[in-house]
Amino acid sequence: MRKTLFLFSILFVLGAGLAQESKENSGPWTKNGHFGFLFTQSAFDNWIQGGEDALSAQLKFDYNLLYKQGKNDWTTKILAFYGMTQMKDVAKKTDDAFEINSIYGRKINDLWNYTFFGNFKTQFTPGYDYSMPEKVKISNAFAPAFLALGPGISYKKSDNFYVNYAPVTSKFVIVTDPDLNAIGAFGVEPGKSLRYEFGSNMQVYFKVPLMQNVELENMTNLFSNYLDKPQNVDVDNLTTLRMKINKYLSAVLTVHGIYDDNTLKALQLSEVFGLEFGLDI
Repeated sequence: MRKTLFLFSILFVLGAGLAQESKENSGPWTKNGHFGFLFTQSAFDNWIQGGEDALSAQLKFDYNLLYKQGKNDWTTKILAFYGMTQMKDVAKKTDDAFEINSIYGRKINDLWNYTFFGNFKTQFTPGYDYSMPEKVKISNAFAPAFLALGPGISYKKSDNFYVNYAPVTSKFVIVTDPDLNAIGAFGVEPGKSLRYEFGSNMQVYFKVPLMQNVELENMTNLFSNYLDKPQNVDVDNLTTLRMKINKYLSAVLTVHGIYDDNTLKALQLSEVFGLEFGLDI
């Protein structure tokens, strides 16, 4: 629990610091983002229908760095999520992700760029399967971690809409936890900590206002491994719907879907809806 509180504190301080820094944007750099604390609660007292008290909280950090000068167009997005739920005396992790996505572009014309992209994903703390009598560790920091990079071409209509395609992509699946790489988790050969994949990658990003104070943001990442079952495309899709109440309060729905048959031969789906106290930074 102390580690969790320490992590929440670090993310809060980071968000507050960048909020101050964002006021100094100048030159070719543009910096913006969002830092939010989202929570849900249920409480019951003499409730005949049944129910169990629960309190859930999630921290979200979303930061964008944009560099534009001459023919250079460089976009970097940093995402961090961490969520916990408390039921009676049991605390469980509900969300945990850290991702950096960066695309450097060299303009061909107003809409098309030659590009080189890099994407890194992992998590902060161990994850467990609680369906067993004794909880079982199923993931950890850098177990897995994913690093993908490669040259490509992009169609970029604006900073709020782009499609990047990289037909020659190197992807590294990293599993550093000895318990997990010993059993060959995440498609890595048992006893090893690295799996190499070679294929194509496509990223689609858009952010649109649906109506006044309602905004939809979506980021989709697709990868096909030429070396092993290229027809089984890895999918990672994150959708956020934010309904702003005032400057600091919003109702937020986040849906995260992942399909990777090396990890699990089924769709992984996470959905979080609640009231968020947020700050644009």
